[in-house]
Amino acid sequence: MSRAGTAVGSGKGAAPGRVRLAAVLLVLAVLLVASATAGLAIGSVRVPPGQVWGIVTHAWGVEWSEPGWSRARETIVLDVRAPRVLLGAVTGAGLAVVGAALQALLRNPLAEPYLLGVSSGASLGAVAVIVFGVSVFGAVSLSVAAFAGAMGALVVVYATARTGGRITSARLVLSGVAVAAVLTALLNLLLTTDRGNEARAVLAWTLGGLGGVGWDTLWLPVLALAVGVGVLLVQARSLNLLLAGEEAATTMGLDVARFRARLFVLVSLVTGVLVAAAGPIGFVGLMMPHMVRLLVGSDHRRVLPTAALGGAVFLIWADIGARVVAAPMEIPVGVLTALCGGPFFLWLMRRDARRGTEGGPA
Repeated sequence: MSRAGTAVGSGKGAAPGRVRLAAVLLVLAVLLVASATAGLAIGSVRVPPGQVWGIVTHAWGVEWSEPGWSRARETIVLDVRAPRVLLGAVTGAGLAVVGAALQALLRNPLAEPYLLGVSSGASLGAVAVIVFGVSVFGAVSLSVAAFAGAMGALVVVYATARTGGRITSARLVLSGVAVAAVLTALLNLLLTTDRGNEARAVLAWTLGGLGGVGWDTLWLPVLALAVGVGVLLVQARSLNLLLAGEEAATTMGLDVARFRARLFVLVSLVTGVLVAAAGPIGFVGLMMPHMVRLLVGSDHRRVLPTAALGGAVFLIWADIGARVVAAPMEIPVGVLTALCGGPFFLWLMRRDARRGTEGGPA
């Protein structure tokens, strides 16, 4: 059976597949709630999980226990950790979904925003706004500039890597590395020539982190995630068609060029907003899609929601690790995701090279 046929699924195995999907989503949803609770409880000031839920439900107007916590603990949970945990969940989910979409759009298992230089483009756009003090679009100027940078980087990488109507893993990675290197050099040039006081804060931000976020800035990443996941779920069948190749997808009625162009804009928009909010956090979009395909198959109607939940859980725990591993110092969460994602990337490279040697699909 072809990859497209496998992705779409047959009626014979549809019912067991739905049961398996429901079970996986339920387990991940429970893990997400447990992870969020841990994210609210763990830190320099430990808050018991029971108190965490008491504080949260009290804020929602639900009283199930007598308030036995201090005002300071309530502030820590609601105003310091809760926005951070929500941003971690949203960023992890968004990067995982974008990674899954890029791997289908480019038909390449190594595609993800960080490796393709998309995050570097978004970072350059955001830093340019900060350094030059541009505020043409008001409060969303940072996200608009990050989107423009992400879109430009993706277009350059795609155009450079595509040769003879196809894109190989090697050319894609090399193009991404080259574009990311140039963009990072420009970003460093901006930082070293900036005479303001923002350089140190911006440099820390470029390593990726969830600290310092407030409730007033969370609405845009949440909106970007909702729009991105919603549109990609609607386009899941078209993403499945691309698994069979461009010619087969065209034969089945998909305008591949127009479809790719639309989704390139969408994934650049989501990536730009997330990078503007949390900085460039790598490898989440590489690891999560591969992991969830082992659980639910390659049908994007199943991959996308599963990857979103898995990415949210992963980044919440990465942020917890960033807070506690070297406490009282805080490690940038992007450093921890790179420590996890780097070996995973090398494993994928070796696997693809072995398959190519054996005559399997690259």
